[in-house]
Amino acid sequence: MACFVLVSGAWHGAWCWEYVIPLLEARGHQAVAAELPGMGADRTPLAEVDFAAWARTVAGVVEAAGEPVILVGHSRGGVVISQTAELVPGCIKLSVYLTAILMRDGESAIDSSGLVPAETLRERSYELTEDGLAFKVLPELALSYGNSPPELVERALAQMTPEPTFALATPLKLTAERYGSVRRAYIECLQDETVTPALQKAMQAREPCQYVRAIETDHCPAYSAPDKVAAVLDELSGLI
Repeated sequence: MACFVLVSGAWHGAWCWEYVIPLLEARGHQAVAAELPGMGADRTPLAEVDFAAWARTVAGVVEAAGEPVILVGHSRGGVVISQTAELVPGCIKLSVYLTAILMRDGESAIDSSGLVPAETLRERSYELTEDGLAFKVLPELALSYGNSPPELVERALAQMTPEPTFALATPLKLTAERYGSVRRAYIECLQDETVTPALQKAMQAREPCQYVRAIETDHCPAYSAPDKVAAVLDELSGLI
């Protein structure tokens, strides 16, 4: 059985995996959701955090597992797991990008929007917090939960925290020898209107993945389709 380390996306914390983890454990796997500093239940002031600290935190969770893990990143979590793979490649047997940002060395998460025509992307209006360190949680984030019941959407929005600007703007520092040595899988979400299917394909065209799977769901499948996410992760664990 496999050990999974799960990394959440923008505005989210470890809480967003609450329905996936029991399903993986029911299949005999171990699963832990890494809490990034300043996100979710971690109240570290964002002024004291940077992108490198996020990658080091996840690397620490990976190393603590005591065995090579399957590292899963959702959405913006994709850039975090890429940087983590650069730090501890020998501790990761597969990096899984769940409708996630998959970028190259020197690129940031925000650069992904330039890979497809602007008119194919949902228009976004981000508002900075008063200190200018993060983007606020806005009601339109509920659109990412298009397939989830209203009560789950409300639950998710209530737990979101501001997204630090560095998360979207910090360039990755990746090498072929380290990051490039870790096998990759991509799980496409075919009804995603945030990281659209076209964008998912465009990122994979530049950074091919050894395994590709697709599920019919929205941008936040850990809430809208946890059973499908767990089933695909279980399948991938049997391929490596």
